[in-house]
Amino acid sequence: MKLNTIMPARLQPYFEQELRAYRAALEKNQFSIAWRHLERAHIIGQAYPWEHSYVHWKMLFFGIRIKSTKEVIGQIPRLLVGGVKSFVGKIPVGNTGGANVPPLKPLPIDKDILEIFTKAGSHNYGS
Repeated sequence: MKLNTIMPARLQPYFEQELRAYRAALEKNQFSIAWRHLERAHIIGQAYPWEHSYVHWKMLFFGIRIKSTKEVIGQIPRLLVGGVKSFVGKIPVGNTGGANVPPLKPLPIDKDILEIFTKAGSHNYGS
């Protein structure tokens, strides 16, 4: 069993870029754009416990900000188990992380994110 602990340095800038874009959109109250960047950060970071949990934490607070009970309640179990599943390498690849998607359902990954994984030499998206 492969244990994931640290996001590769070559992947980190892409993850951070999505979080910066999320914050910028949130500051402008562009909630759908902000959410999309959180989803992208989730896909990029979901194989790594810290990053995976961090995005779910941000999703929880996003749910609070937009007053979405469904999102807040949906993020609590994801926060509790998401990082553990990342650590042991059992993630639903491509899952966007929101309460609008079943937590264990794999989803197709956008072509540009697949290219990011390829550039970064990360193979966690296909496991």
